[in-house]
This record gives sequence, structure tokens and C-alpha cells, in this order.
Amino acid sequence: MVDNSIMDTSVQTNSAVESETTHFGFETVAKDQKVAKVAEVFHSVAAKYDIMNDLMSGGVHRLWKRFTIDCSGVRPGQRILDLGGGTGDLTAKFSRIVGEKGHVVLADINNSMLNVGRDKLRDSGIVGNVHYVQANAEELPFPDNYFDCITISFCLRNVTDKDQALRSMYRVLKPGGRLLVLEFSKPVLEPLSKVYDAYSFHLLPKMGELIANDADSYRYLAESIRMHPNQETLEGMMQEAGFENTKYFNLTGGIVALHRGYKF
Repeated sequence: MVDNSIMDTSVQTNSAVESETTHFGFETVAKDQKVAKVAEVFHSVAAKYDIMNDLMSGGVHRLWKRFTIDCSGVRPGQRILDLGGGTGDLTAKFSRIVGEKGHVVLADINNSMLNVGRDKLRDSGIVGNVHYVQANAEELPFPDNYFDCITISFCLRNVTDKDQALRSMYRVLKPGGRLLVLEFSKPVLEPLSKVYDAYSFHLLPKMGELIANDADSYRYLAESIRMHPNQETLEGMMQEAGFENTKYFNLTGGIVALHRGYKF
């Protein structure tokens, strides 16, 4: 005879343990540990972040971001949140579009990335309509229904509680506003997937060691991409958070995907 009370206790204990842990790349860690570990990664790579982006993607990341801008529908006078905006590539473009009567908030949880972005934009003469906020995507410090558009590019996979972050974004987005999630995803062609794996796990850490003196951070990058939800799963998560008319676009064979959703 099986004691069901013992089984129930075991299941509850396992569930509690799982709820307190998450993934840092392929490693299982406590949730608070992931926050600290991700912070270490981006403190380490901040100074070389833009250079490595160009090298890793062959400059193609600029085309992915341009497509994101094109899909944003942003107009002069609007209020934009560039979440996890790091070194400010999207913020710079949005700043020019919204003009003097609009404003862009460049938000990032990592102060090293935020400082690099602020210095780069100010050196480029982008001032006046850009504000810088250190913020956690899971607990955005903004009023309800505040932004016309939110973008989060190459950041969501690093967030500990992605569902909570999506709900937080939904809260601060205005009715009629749109969310754009630009992120590494799952290649749709098997031959491309094999080449991409070889590049990610072998060449990428070597480039990180050579350029940024940090192989481990770029090894984490490769692992974090594999642990990130695929295209269909992320679309479902957006719908669960309340977003409607969701759609995703595979870019470069699905190596990257742009997800779009609206708040109505």
C-alpha cells in the first residue's frame, strides 16, 4: 500500500525547489544567484559590447534592429521604452523619430551597460529627449499605461522571471501600444542549426577571449540562447501576459526572431 500523503509531500517539496531555481546557461542556480551572475557577465562585457556585436553578427545585428524600428510604428511626440537597451542602438534611432516633443527612456538593470549607452549617445549629440533609468524588467518603475511602444532587444533571455517581466511591460504600455521583442531564437533549417551550434560553442568563446578577454561570458551567451523559449513558446507567453494580435518574424533563418504584440 502506498502512502499518498508522503507522495504529495514529495511532489510539493520538489515543486518548491523548482520554483526557487532557474537556469544560468546550462547551469541550474537559485533565482537570486542568476541575477548576480548575469550582472557579472554584463559588467565584464560592457566596454567591448558594441565591438563584439559587430564581430559576432558580421554587422547583421544592425539590419535586425532596423527591421525592429520599421515594425515599431513610432511617430513624433510619442513616449518609448527601450528596455534592456544597453548601449543605446535603438534609443538613438527612436530619439530622432520622436523628436523634441517625444521622449525615450533607455532602461537597463546593469549600470555598466547603462553608463556606456549614456556616454555613447551624449558623445553623438543625442540629448534632451532621452532619459536613463536603471530598472528591473520584472518590476518596472513607471505608471500604468505610460508608453506608446516598448522594445526589448537581446535582453529577455537574461531575465529570471520572463512571465513577470512580460506582465510588467503590459502594465506600463498604453492601450493601443505595441511591444517588440527582438531576441535570439531557434533556427528553422537543420543545416543552419548545425553550423550555428558549431559557431556558437567553439568560435564565439574564442572571439570573446581574444577581443574582450572573457571567454566565459560568451560561452554563457551561447548557452542562454539554447535555454530561451522558442518562437511559438514565446508567442504563447506574450498572449498569457495579455498581448493580442501577436506575431513573430524569423530573421536570418530563425537565428533571431522579432515578436510583436499589442495591448488593447
